[in-house]
Amino acid sequence: MSYLDELFSVAGKTALVTGAATGIGRMAATALVKAGASVMIASRKGEDCIKVAGELNGLGAPGRADGFAGDVSSEAGIAALVAEVKTRTDHLNILVNNAGVSWGAPLESFPYSAWAKVFGVNVTAVFHLTRELLPLLDAAASDADPARVINLGSVMGTQPLADDAYSYTASKAAVHHLTRTLALEFAARRITVNAFAPGPFQSRMTAFATGTQEQARHVGNHVPIGRIGAPDDIAGATLYLCSRAGSYVTGAILPIDGGQSVQHGLTLFKE
Repeated sequence: MSYLDELFSVAGKTALVTGAATGIGRMAATALVKAGASVMIASRKGEDCIKVAGELNGLGAPGRADGFAGDVSSEAGIAALVAEVKTRTDHLNILVNNAGVSWGAPLESFPYSAWAKVFGVNVTAVFHLTRELLPLLDAAASDADPARVINLGSVMGTQPLADDAYSYTASKAAVHHLTRTLALEFAARRITVNAFAPGPFQSRMTAFATGTQEQARHVGNHVPIGRIGAPDDIAGATLYLCSRAGSYVTGAILPIDGGQSVQHGLTLFKE
């Protein structure tokens, strides 16, 4: 194995990626499988996860995928998912808390119930699922190779931007803060906790705005680097944080946004 391969290797590691049937979750799961990890893929739509796992296993990659249903929107659902994971492994090197929901409505009519729904999946589930899987993460953790947790935040959690998704943007800011809190608490356990803060990517959640190539180009024109995100952008970040290359990184909110997090409309003296 070359130095580069060894530095970024996740071969033989066991991972769980929630909400991985589509979008960023699928991108992360694909990267892990291609790099040699055994990846459990779980979401509410179990049949979709089974299908995606089959497609990943058909790539001829050194890793493998296992798809099944897992609903993180309730305490009972989280307990059932944890039980299902424990039937498949006694340790967990990597947990990617990717499952998420959004809700958009004008300020005047934004429903009260949308806050509970969005925060339940985007924040509460991240805390409770991670806590319930701590015994498996502890079993995989070591000084030389910590266990890894990656939470899905958003550029909307770093910028005061709602676009009518008031509960979503607030929930992602909460994910970022929870990530930092858990990173500090878990450091002594040799578990790193980081978050992605992606900009626009093609996914089921953003299909209304990026579903076609024309729409994707239009959205990309608003990104400083001039395009929306691509699967390899998520793959690179995932392998970095989950391999030896990222073993000393914890509490980071990694912007994968083409420069949106530093974009502003301010000018002082230059016209």
